[in-house]
Amino acid sequence: MKKIVLVSMVAFTTLLGAAFAADVNDENLQLIDVFQLEYAADPQISPDGQRIVYVRSFMDIMEDRRRSNLWIVNIDGSDHRPLTSGNENHRSPRWSPDGTRLLYISGEEDSAQIYCRWMDTGQNARLSRVVSSPRDISWSPDGSSVAFSMLVPAPSDEFVSMPPKPEGAEWAKPAKVIRKLRYRSDGAGYLKDGYSHLFVLSAEGGTPRQITSGDFNHRGARWTPDGLSLVFSANRHDDWEYQPRNNEIYEVSLSTREIKALTDREGPDDNPVISPDGKIAYLGYDDRYKGYQITRLYLMSRDGSGKSLLTGDFDRDVENLNWGEDGRGLFFQYDEHGNTKIGFVTLDGKVETLAGDVGGRSLGRPYSAGTYTVAENGTFAFTLSRPDFPADVAAGRRGAEAKRLTRLNEDLLGNKELASVEDIWFKSSFDGRKVQGWIAKPPGFDPSNTYPLILEIHGGPFANYGDRFAAEIQLYAAAGYVVLYVNPRGSTSYGEEFGNLIHHNYPGQDYDDLMSGVDAVIADGYVDEDQLFVTGGSGGGVLSSWIVGKTGRFSAAVVAKPVINWYSWSLTADHYAFFYKYWFPGPPWEHMEHYMKRSPLSLVGNVTTPTMLLTGEVDYRTPMSESEQYYQALKLRKIDTALVRIPGASHGIADRPSQLIAKVAHILKWFEIHRDPSD
Repeated sequence: MKKIVLVSMVAFTTLLGAAFAADVNDENLQLIDVFQLEYAADPQISPDGQRIVYVRSFMDIMEDRRRSNLWIVNIDGSDHRPLTSGNENHRSPRWSPDGTRLLYISGEEDSAQIYCRWMDTGQNARLSRVVSSPRDISWSPDGSSVAFSMLVPAPSDEFVSMPPKPEGAEWAKPAKVIRKLRYRSDGAGYLKDGYSHLFVLSAEGGTPRQITSGDFNHRGARWTPDGLSLVFSANRHDDWEYQPRNNEIYEVSLSTREIKALTDREGPDDNPVISPDGKIAYLGYDDRYKGYQITRLYLMSRDGSGKSLLTGDFDRDVENLNWGEDGRGLFFQYDEHGNTKIGFVTLDGKVETLAGDVGGRSLGRPYSAGTYTVAENGTFAFTLSRPDFPADVAAGRRGAEAKRLTRLNEDLLGNKELASVEDIWFKSSFDGRKVQGWIAKPPGFDPSNTYPLILEIHGGPFANYGDRFAAEIQLYAAAGYVVLYVNPRGSTSYGEEFGNLIHHNYPGQDYDDLMSGVDAVIADGYVDEDQLFVTGGSGGGVLSSWIVGKTGRFSAAVVAKPVINWYSWSLTADHYAFFYKYWFPGPPWEHMEHYMKRSPLSLVGNVTTPTMLLTGEVDYRTPMSESEQYYQALKLRKIDTALVRIPGASHGIADRPSQLIAKVAHILKWFEIHRDPSD
């Protein structure tokens, strides 16, 4: 076979500058094309099932931000038009019960506020004037009020009293004293002092009334059918900070503000939805302190009695509940073998699949995402995605095939040749277990030639990749690589037993699963086994650094936002009160050998592979210190390495369009540098 030499990397080798100079008319996807991508999110179908309002997200090339407007489309795909416009962020559309008005949240006046739109005239009015961003907005059953949650700042007392400074003196900024358990969060930074509470606001505007109180966080309020109470989820236990998964379902009276607990088990009880006759469906499980536990669907009476498990035989995570039109079943969302689906379960536990290919906001990599809503007549709207297009709006009904209503990227992707993506099943060399993956083949793929291969590994680790659009995968393929991505053991969408194969054992035998996938693709004959590359982020950073510590088969690696040392990470990550008791047998000082045995740092003495580290500078999930440890260890060993710091980026790295471009460009440049020049 003849070997394929990668075409000139002009658009990639000089990173962002070259990206903007790329020929946007090229038949393959270019880095600059990221700024042209759009996607649909949060489709809200009208109560009568005739119209869908959704959030249309796009990229602002001048401000380098993702923006969103509200658009509307009829159920047959006609009359597709904008409701809002401009480089703003309009989100969370919610139809009034009678379909005449639309709530939404907008930051168009400098701060996020609640707005209302009258659908017959197009008139808009600002309803709130709050100091914190409102969330979880919902209409009362009669359309007269709006419930929402919002952070209520807590008063902060000075820890010390400083002596008075002389007039005109310029002293350093005052010290910051942190005393709470969770003090920072990835993407949000250092957290403000305060608690999230529930509020009710008149649908005509005015002053919101605070309904909950106390030093607890409350969210996800749902109205009771009589409009006199709210049902919500919260962790109001005395030790709530140290038991992060011990939420309960509560009801609060709007008149007395008295709060009543409806559940009382150890474990998360969340996302209550109430039927017209008052039955409450909710999600949760009995906590066994395992890394992965299946989220199941439960039912109870309005007063909390008569609890029953509805999906005990369904070995998949259940999420996003909606009652059916007759109250005799529920719509829900779940992942199955890397594909997100909409299901329906009857009250006797029979499950039916209604639609698949639900995709959403994970634009860069092929993670599960997306959502749906249901009208009173059972028609549902959802975000639809396949490997050749980001999320569009689609609609369906039970017993009928779903229909795609929009084609937001046809103007861009319709003129591009994209990678073809196909699934692959293979047996793990460790135990013969079947593992699923996907192969993205470059545009113009010719099986009689051989290509370099990139193994791209997902994070989580309790997550899944699938047959969804992924800009990063497409850009790697456009550069001439075959790309393999895999759901190794520990991935979701294959059941609880498969997910817990890595319980207290990660990265465990994921290495065997991944290498077996590489060997399966090589066996097909179109991959140059001397030109193998590996990358991955978060859990994929763990596994890519683990791989180069166990084998020298790869020509180069890019380890993105990794955990290198589980001991240091468990005490610096933002959810440190959670990780040590679910992912490990206990705190690191009691299990030092266990933590270090699972750390890629323990294998750094074996590494010979040129390895780049790439992490956001304000990543609080896998802090920069993890990448720095590995970089410095590799430097001391004189291994070819580089440390790439993405300014202003959190764990998501690619939240801003140019950051996604920079991530891909650095990875491709590193791999190009370490290609065999004779290839």
